[in-house]
Amino acid sequence: MSYFMYDVMGETVDEPDPETMRHVLDGLANADDEHPDVSLSHESGWSLSAFRGGLLTWANAEDDSVAPRRMREVAREETLRLFGLLAAGDVVSIEALSWQR
Repeated sequence: MSYFMYDVMGETVDEPDPETMRHVLDGLANADDEHPDVSLSHESGWSLSAFRGGLLTWANAEDDSVAPRRMREVAREETLRLFGLLAAGDVVSIEALSWQR
């Protein structure tokens, strides 16, 4: 399975390991209005975007019929866990969470 991350400045990190995911997420400390998030995207089209303050969005760029969803106040460790699930292609587990439209 192929996946990649964008860091807070928009640089691509191909197939990051858990430690690299943690490092990319740490970059949110430098987020600003122009560069507000980091994200992990899977070859299936699904992506998770994390913002400073704990906002997490879940979307599928390849399926316009699926509305983006979000969760607020997501803890850092939970965000890392979800990044790991998406990297493994476990969309079902992520979909099962209580997302808001």
